[in-house]
Parts: sequence; C-alpha cells; structure tokens
Amino acid sequence: MSYKYVSLDHEGPIAEIFLNRPEVLNAYHLDMLNELKAALKEVFSEDQSKVLMISGRGSKAFSVGADINWLEDLSQKEAKEASWLGKEICNIIEEGDKVVIAAVNGYALGGGMEIALSCDLRLASSRARFGQPEVRLGLVPGFDATQRLPRMIGMGRAKEMLFTGNIIDANTAYEIGLVNRLVTPRDLLRASRKLANNIADQSIQAVGLVKQAINNGVWEGRSAGSSYETEAFGACFDLEEHSKRIEKLRDVIDHD
Repeated sequence: MSYKYVSLDHEGPIAEIFLNRPEVLNAYHLDMLNELKAALKEVFSEDQSKVLMISGRGSKAFSVGADINWLEDLSQKEAKEASWLGKEICNIIEEGDKVVIAAVNGYALGGGMEIALSCDLRLASSRARFGQPEVRLGLVPGFDATQRLPRMIGMGRAKEMLFTGNIIDANTAYEIGLVNRLVTPRDLLRASRKLANNIADQSIQAVGLVKQAINNGVWEGRSAGSSYETEAFGACFDLEEHSKRIEKLRDVIDHD
C-alpha cells in the first residue's frame, strides 16, 4: 500500500514508519491518522519485521500534535471520533507483539507525545522537547496521556505537565524517566536502529511474550501479570526457537 502522509520502509528485520508532513512539523490530521493506523496494521500483520521504529521526517519534530487548521473545524462528534482513532492507534502500538521504538528528533507535543508514550522505548535527540499543551487550548489530551503518563513518570510529575501544559527539554525528560536514552541529533536514527537490531537478535517470540507480561501487570494488576508470565514461561518450551537456542548454547559450552 502506498502512503502520502506517512512512509513505511523495511531494513532487514526492522520496519520504520516516518510521520511525513515535515512542512508543518508532522502535525496530523484525519488522513494522516488513518494512514498511520493502516501502516501499523500492515507491519503487525507480517512476519518480515521483528521490531518497529517510529520517527518524524525532518530534523525539527516527531510530531507537534494536531494540525490546528483541522482541529478548529471539528464538531464534538468528530472530535470524539478522532480521539477514539488516536486511542486505537496507540493501542495497536502498545498491545502488538512487536517491540516499538520511538525516535524523537524534535518536538513531541500533544498527540505526538501520546504516540511516543505508547511505544515500548523512547530514544530522544538532545534537541527533543516534550509536552501536553492541550489545556492551553482549552482541551484535554485525547489519546490516553492521562492514563499512560502517570504510570510512566509518577502521578505528581504527570499532573504538573498536564495541568500546566509546560514543555520540557530532553534532559528533563531523561531525568524523569520519560525517555530511555539521550543521543546527539546526528546519532538518533543510528542509535535507534542499533537498539532495534539488538532486540531483533533475541528470540523475538520470547521478547513479545515479555512485552505482554509487562503490559498485563501494568494494566491488569500484578496477579494477572504474574499469571501471564507463568503461562508464557511454559509456552516457551513448546517453541522451536527455544530448542534451537538451547542447542546453540550447548555447542558453545562444549567447545569452551
């Protein structure tokens, strides 16, 4: 499928989706959201890619959120539909069995930041900026920032960001646990691809089960997460990949 407002590329086991409206700092509108949803479904439905990286075209922004020209014309019904679409996109990212890395190259604001929040890992350039400025427009976040952000950085810090709409720099985002790594702008994509390939080298089935166990614990509670972990641990022993990796390890040990 061809896309206009996003691009989808494959580099070996790594799939890469770029938000592709750099002339407006990758601000999204309905067509872009629909394309992003379609691209995500395409990636999660095929077996070629093991890890997905999401970034924004250009050097200035991951995404600054909704296109104001589109946003101001929405009716209440259309706004709710857009919110559900954004939530669906974020849920596809969060609940899918592939690891998703956000490579944040500049501003990640509003729904743009919410998309990054739904990813498993976030790498940010030193020029990155994060914020949920919806309250400054008389709005609330629409893609579940009120749910994900407190779980990620703690309720107090999340409430401060959400109540004030303040934008924080990359160093602050790293200090409060919003991003996993800080790198130079020049190294962002290289570092993100290196991490993606590191993950892809592991048992991707096991990595997917780890992701689901963590998510179950966060969203359903420790008991549910622990039960899922036990079931997943047992299921691994029926995987052909487990047997192959055990045999490979045995060969290494026998030849030492």
